[in-house]
Amino acid sequence: MAKVELKQPIVDQIAEEIKDAQSVVLVDHRGLTVAQDTELRKQLREAGVVYKVYKNTMMKRAFEGTDFAALDGCLEGPSAIAISKDDATAPARILYKFAQDAPALELKGGVVEGTAYDVAGISELAKIPSRDELLSKLLGSLQSPITNFARVINQIAEQGGAAAPAEEAAAEETAETPAE
Repeated sequence: MAKVELKQPIVDQIAEEIKDAQSVVLVDHRGLTVAQDTELRKQLREAGVVYKVYKNTMMKRAFEGTDFAALDGCLEGPSAIAISKDDATAPARILYKFAQDAPALELKGGVVEGTAYDVAGISELAKIPSRDELLSKLLGSLQSPITNFARVINQIAEQGGAAAPAEEAAAEETAETPAE
């Protein structure tokens, strides 16, 4: 069996993983300790991100004819790939944050929703909040005016209830004064 035939299933596996991916980020993982690598993989897995180490030539073959072919220039030295099909910014966000604490992890570049980004671009994308955070902020923004309106109406009702007897007493006093 030729070497190409042995490698083809791996290339097909990579191609299948990136087929419907919203984002792919490449990193140089050299220098990470086993504990750091384990923690990184755990964080990525919890976010639904696939993280694997493949040979650059196999990734290049899998990227051919896709938006991810723009990453060919990043495929130098040892590379690990982080693939997300759900949250487009999750790999960039997690890897960038992890690289702050573990300088041995170096971002190389990535493709997010069909657009190629260098290290600086990936770093900027990493600052975008997750989809869940954005939705909760939107919900908070929508609820805030309604909550404030309800609070004001409640205060008016409370003051109106307390102000009514005081106004009645004042009206009674004015009505009694001319009679004297």
